Amino acid sequence: MVDVPIDIDDKVGFLKLKAMGVKIDTLTEEQYNYIHGYEEGT
Repeated sequence: MVDVPIDIDDKVGFLKLKAMGVKIDTLTEEQYNYIHGYEEGT
């Protein structure tokens, strides 16, 4: 497994959500965990 820098991981997560039509002003803890989760997120 390759570790991706957090800033790139964040950007990919936001782009994925944007492509899905999701708009986020602030992330909830659950959303943050989803974006950064290996099994569930990006």
